[in-house]
Amino acid sequence: MPDDFPLYAPSEEHRTIRKVVRELAEDKIAPYAAAVDEEARYPDEAAAALLAADFHAPHVPEQYGGAGADALATVIVIEEIARVCMSSSLIPAVNKLGSLPVQISGSEELKTTYLGKLARGEGGFSYCLSEPDAGSDAAGMTTRAVRDGDHWVLNGVKRWITNAGVSEYYTVIAVTNPDSRRARMSAFVVEKSDEGVSFGAPEKKLGIKGSPTREVYFDNVRIPADRMIGDEGTGFETAMRTLDHTRVTIAAQAVGVAQGALDYALGYALERQQFGKSIADFQGMQFMLADMGMKVEAARQMTYAAAGRSERGDTDLTFFGAAAKCFASDVAMEVTTNAVQVLGGYGYTRDYPVERMLRDAKITQIYEGTNQVQRIVMARQLLAGVQSEL
Repeated sequence: MPDDFPLYAPSEEHRTIRKVVRELAEDKIAPYAAAVDEEARYPDEAAAALLAADFHAPHVPEQYGGAGADALATVIVIEEIARVCMSSSLIPAVNKLGSLPVQISGSEELKTTYLGKLARGEGGFSYCLSEPDAGSDAAGMTTRAVRDGDHWVLNGVKRWITNAGVSEYYTVIAVTNPDSRRARMSAFVVEKSDEGVSFGAPEKKLGIKGSPTREVYFDNVRIPADRMIGDEGTGFETAMRTLDHTRVTIAAQAVGVAQGALDYALGYALERQQFGKSIADFQGMQFMLADMGMKVEAARQMTYAAAGRSERGDTDLTFFGAAAKCFASDVAMEVTTNAVQVLGGYGYTRDYPVERMLRDAKITQIYEGTNQVQRIVMARQLLAGVQSEL
């Protein structure tokens, strides 16, 4: 075997990051996960712990004061947090989603200002794309931004905004040229404190109850022109490029919650006695656990492969990001459902965490593009020959 044969595994640094984040998650996040869900409250304990350890937004480059984590390291951070608390994993995940447009397309001044604020813990970052009548059809949005001298004035409503009201900063996609097809939208940074910004009541959700989801209202919100992200008319392109990268973080959440459910199911199966022996001794149970483990690992490897493409900016990232998100989230739903089955009646109660994990896992099939949309994305990429060089 040649000396330069590549190692198809996370580096020692990545393994160290996993160890550190797992210890933090188990010590400072897991003890509050059930209460966060039951009380539908923001996970303040997790937020404080992640900020203190610089895991709240690990993707921010070092030049802006961040940890400078690569895409795989960021995925590992999110995965390990989601293993114990999906709501808490949305802190680093949404901070990346909200700020990545600035990192991808923003001016150097915007990057220094807002990535620096995020890295210093001065406020989180949310992403405002969806609207009441523009979900999967994001191009159908109606939120408007009109130029007025050295300012833009925004009016409209955004819906399903994760961590809205908690985050201090928002990437907002708005229509700036309604007569154009190719350059219809632009992206902006809006601050929570800007006059005219307000929020709706938190949605009452099936899962991820510790992560507030609200509407965001823009009523003649006047912002300086230099808060536009990139050139006018490039907002939709920036939004879609962002999702190519951040769908990988949703896959990481799915892998994490699935692994958490599998871990609990394995421990329970070894301890639970029926018919005079552990239920783990029954072949039917072993086959179920084997399938769960196999699919979790397949999802993890696909997610890590997509993370590598995200870091390199490969041309096939669009396919791999959609594939990882779609596959891993489907696995998460199957594995968490089977974990409930392993526990039987106990799994159906709130006294055990797999019930919460099942409810939390469902959202991974929906947000950042439903899995039906992911399959459309993948099919288009395949038909365009994205795999021709693999």
